[in-house]
Amino acid sequence: MKPVNLLLLTTMIISISGLIGVAYAQEESGGGSADGSKLIGAGIAFGVAAGGAGVGLGYVGSAGLAVISENPALQSKVFIFIGMVESIAIYGIVMMFIILGQ
Repeated sequence: MKPVNLLLLTTMIISISGLIGVAYAQEESGGGSADGSKLIGAGIAFGVAAGGAGVGLGYVGSAGLAVISENPALQSKVFIFIGMVESIAIYGIVMMFIILGQ
């Protein structure tokens, strides 16, 4: 296993172990718990979308630079593909605002 994959796996395990807890029954409150859940959900929605867009942009950007170095006439098509990858992060922002708006 590569060291980067091992580091990522360890980070994910530590993060998930912090989310696992014991649930106790409590009386319904004024909605503080719901607000916290909205913030966590919005953060996860944007974080995953931005992370995915970052990984995708790395692959598309490196391939795009290779294509532009071979044939500079294809530069506009490369920018279109990069814009398509960036739209994933924009969808994440939109979902974040939808979650927070409810």
